[in-house]
Amino acid sequence: MPTLNLSTNVPVDAVVASDILKDCTRTVSKIIGKPESYVMILINGGVPIAFAGSEEPAAYGEVISIGGLGPSVNARLSSALAEILEAKLSVDSSRFYIKFYDVQRSFFGFNGSTF
Repeated sequence: MPTLNLSTNVPVDAVVASDILKDCTRTVSKIIGKPESYVMILINGGVPIAFAGSEEPAAYGEVISIGGLGPSVNARLSSALAEILEAKLSVDSSRFYIKFYDVQRSFFGFNGSTF
């Protein structure tokens, strides 16, 4: 159920995308404390993004989870995900925003129902 949706203005090829998907899945699972089998990661590369009036490499992410989020976890996720984006896409951590959503079970659908 934890979902990370990432958008970046950096073009992302299939090999890099695969590495990011694997790294982010492990990271989200470990930090939030949910099994990898529940984690979904989406990457949207080559998206037009301006940050501080510049089109230099930048990214925006949203983490949605049923529980597991909070000030400490969010800070750890923000740091770890920024490190991945910097290593894989050269997006400086100062050009990455991330928003966290802790949702109720009834607000998250799966398998034709809700959690």
